[in-house]
Amino acid sequence: MRELAIPDRVLFFPVTAFDDAGRVDAELVERHVSDRVGYDPGAVFAACGTGEFHALAVDEYATVVEASLRATAGRVPVLTGVGGPLGHALACAREAERLGADGLLVMPPYLVQGPQAGLVAYVEAIAAATELPLIVYHRGNAQFTPASIARVLELPQVVGIKDGAGDLAVAQRFVRVAAASGRDILFFNGLLTAEMTQAAYTAIGVPMYSSAAFAMAPDIAVAFFAAHRAGDLETQARLIDGFYAPLIDLRDETPGFAVSLIKAGVRLEGLPVGPVRAPLVDPTPAQTRRLEALLATGRELLA
Repeated sequence: MRELAIPDRVLFFPVTAFDDAGRVDAELVERHVSDRVGYDPGAVFAACGTGEFHALAVDEYATVVEASLRATAGRVPVLTGVGGPLGHALACAREAERLGADGLLVMPPYLVQGPQAGLVAYVEAIAAATELPLIVYHRGNAQFTPASIARVLELPQVVGIKDGAGDLAVAQRFVRVAAASGRDILFFNGLLTAEMTQAAYTAIGVPMYSSAAFAMAPDIAVAFFAAHRAGDLETQARLIDGFYAPLIDLRDETPGFAVSLIKAGVRLEGLPVGPVRAPLVDPTPAQTRRLEALLATGRELLA
């Protein structure tokens, strides 16, 4: 099994760029990732939730992974998403390994709600298909019990757990299960706009988090991360009240805006990454103007 080390820095989830014909634009993906790597993220998570994994065919997925690897040139680890129908997940896992990715984020399976034994078996099947390290995403229709997490952690390839469910009591039990296993497991806060909840997650032993905002506003995301690590409550509160909370209000107006707003923000920054794919929808012109104003406010708060 390959080793995976992720530095304690903000984690980057890039968008996937599409051209005017709706095809994956590898050059724009590479430009997007390369620029953001300049802000020193701990890792790049390509073709995951923010990258519209749900909408990518296997060959498109491979294009995104390959472009991301070119952009990073070994400077930071590159992990990629796998999930959905088991056959698709296995095909993506094999492609990621072939291309040289550093690890996989195992997202929920497609639609059906299986029992705990089935969720464990889903992770086991992916582990059997690749030598890459796995981070298991606890969210949606893939919510594990502490007993199931204990079973999953028996797989040497499982090196991390990402929580997207938001039940801190359950997340705390996962941390304790890992401690009892004697293994050094990576834990991540994977809630939407994780900056809003990271203080609570840090307190229970979950130090790292996904920052979707980093993709569109890396300066704001890095400033918040630095303030959080330094215990600078004033800066955190200023950014939460003036930027992150209003961003959540806008996000919650339309399902799927956790992705759509980030992609619109990248376009506002000058990179023409194209629209989101169905079933997601892009913000209206009025919503885009509100997002633009929020980004300006966030930068004023930094100043």
